[in-house]
Amino acid sequence: HAALSRRYVLCEVISEDPRCRQCIEDRVLGLAVRDAITRVHGDYGLACCSISFTVKYLNAYTGTVLLRCRKDSYRLLCSALPFVRHLESRGQRYPCSLNTLHVGGTIRTCQKFLIQYNRTQLLRLLQNCTNEEERQCIQKSLLSCSLTEEQSESGDEEDDDGTE
Repeated sequence: HAALSRRYVLCEVISEDPRCRQCIEDRVLGLAVRDAITRVHGDYGLACCSISFTVKYLNAYTGTVLLRCRKDSYRLLCSALPFVRHLESRGQRYPCSLNTLHVGGTIRTCQKFLIQYNRTQLLRLLQNCTNEEERQCIQKSLLSCSLTEEQSESGDEEDDDGTE
């Protein structure tokens, strides 16, 4: 069973360029991460990380990304993520960075973390509200921060021991 152990790395894409969101797609992000791994850890590091590496989930609107890799290579992957400096799409380079939010043993633990993280971000926004309309809109979003049964049922779950 240890050979099947995986880690899920939850990240957010941070960019000053609003056009960067348009090019956030599995292939582009996967190439950027693989390129960073090669620059930091060489071909050996890339080979270690490439086994079962995949972009599991991606939301271009929020910039949320879930990467999957083998448990024994997640440290190599995580140490290379700060070296992703741009996403390249259709001959254009968009400067960005990847911020690692959480490393989990299952997709579900990452979902739970993301819900808490989003709730915290919304509460921060709520404190800085300038009018009642904004306030009500954010409060409505806060109430919707929960995990429904359909979302939690995923065929790719594994009962690992969580993070180390």
